[in-house]
Amino acid sequence: MTSESTYLQDTTFAFLDIETTGGNSSRDRITEIGIRFWRAGETVGEWQTLLNPETRISRFIENFTGISNEMVADAPRFAEVADDLEAQLEGTVFVAHNARFDYGFIKSEYRRLGRMFSARVLCTVKLSRRLYPEFRRHNMDALIERHGLAQVQRHRAMGDVEAMLSFFLHARADRGDESLEQAIRDLLQRPSIPSHLPPDTLQDLPSGPGVYRFYGENDVLLYVGKSTNIAQRVASHFSGDHNTSRGVRMSESLRRVDWTETAGELGALLLELKQIKALKPMFNRRSRAAKNLVSIELSENGSGFLQARLVREIEPHRLGDYFGLFRSKRDAERALSGIAAKNDLCNRLLGLEPDHNGACFQRTLGRCKGACEGQEDVTRYNLRTQIAFHSLRLKTWPWKGPVGVVEHNPFAGRTDILVVYNWMHVATVHEESEAHDLSLRGQAVTFDLDSYKLLIKALMGRDGKNRQIIELPAVGEPDVLMP
Repeated sequence: MTSESTYLQDTTFAFLDIETTGGNSSRDRITEIGIRFWRAGETVGEWQTLLNPETRISRFIENFTGISNEMVADAPRFAEVADDLEAQLEGTVFVAHNARFDYGFIKSEYRRLGRMFSARVLCTVKLSRRLYPEFRRHNMDALIERHGLAQVQRHRAMGDVEAMLSFFLHARADRGDESLEQAIRDLLQRPSIPSHLPPDTLQDLPSGPGVYRFYGENDVLLYVGKSTNIAQRVASHFSGDHNTSRGVRMSESLRRVDWTETAGELGALLLELKQIKALKPMFNRRSRAAKNLVSIELSENGSGFLQARLVREIEPHRLGDYFGLFRSKRDAERALSGIAAKNDLCNRLLGLEPDHNGACFQRTLGRCKGACEGQEDVTRYNLRTQIAFHSLRLKTWPWKGPVGVVEHNPFAGRTDILVVYNWMHVATVHEESEAHDLSLRGQAVTFDLDSYKLLIKALMGRDGKNRQIIELPAVGEPDVLMP
């Protein structure tokens, strides 16, 4: 080795293992922590403790770890050891096997105390993959068997720490200081990635806009996301400082990443929405398609008064006749109740009461001006109703036919033309001639709330003024699907 500063010469490594009440860092708690400190070729200290998790340990976990409720009953709580633990780990490299698990739990415990915890993290699963790429399995039992390491008390903190350090020392002797040093340097200086992914995953990702997808075992789709820089955004998922229980579970399940590039951010946003709704990834919470999209329509009754009714079949070519888009009947009725209360409108005419003769219930409370009994002038009532609903009126499509929204990425040499009609993304083409020749007939598109809001903002907001928009001929009508 050279005389320059190296990790093996100048860094204290804290080999750490924890035992817990379960696998969810936001819900489960730590029951034991064990640490062995190593520096410049020798062990320089140990720190270990049982912890009272402040919750019961299940029979399954008791049998798995050997740690019982009786053993931790009089043990300190994490809050009592937090200061000492932080001082012990200060300035060290946090080393653990499948480090995201241990590091995520430690961070969660500090978060419960309103404190932040951060460390440089080295995962010995990744270290094994780096030094021994010819092998497929890198769990601790596989390492013990493959390298002939001493048997230890597995699933107890100090036993697993001993096995981890034994592997580290074996790798040093087997591969040499130079290879081990380089592996440590590479792992600490690049974003951490889940242990089941190939180590060069991030190298293949593009740095431009688009949509990325995470897949688990059996190619189950876990997550769909978008970014203006796919490589940077995917790397941020794997940053140890952004761990959440949901993120840890997703990373532990992750087996493959793929992506679709776009020329710009709008194309990425529309593709993300479309894939989330169509493919239903396990870990996407927002933007799932509403099962029963509902709007409100106003029409005159036999007496000429405007009355409201809920509609589920929305015709995109007459959006100006509808008021509001709601994800459920309940949400629509809640909006109607608010409008009625604020504007003294008739609940029966708004469909909030069954049709009957006589006054509506709100009239008996003095909150309706009498339209239900013919006591209010029709023109006056209808004008008040139109004013009350005005802000909810859906925006009509401002062009005669479809348009092509042009996005160009000069760095990638890519142009996308997003064909949009009645606030629906119909197709993406790459040449203006393709856009002009495109027939909408037979194109199946879905009218949904998220895309409507997104396109209103993108085309009618401040950014819309700077977009290149091509008006296209209306060749046929698309087949509109409702969520």
